Amino acid sequence: MNLPQGVESKFRFILIVAKRARQLQAGAKPLVHTPSKKVTKIAMQEVEAGLVPVENLEKESEINGKKSKG
Repeated sequence: MNLPQGVESKFRFILIVAKRARQLQAGAKPLVHTPSKKVTKIAMQEVEAGLVPVENLEKESEINGKKSKG
């Protein structure tokens, strides 16, 4: 698996994809055009394409009181 720039491990990749999938589930607009309707698949494509700013997801977690380790 080729990890996107800024993602150090496959475990971190999964955490980022999961956070983005939750955003999509809550109504966020997809950043890629895809026939898939599954939020996890859409989120994975977005992260792989480098469209999801990792820093913003980390800040959002801190704001929500859920600081992630990873």
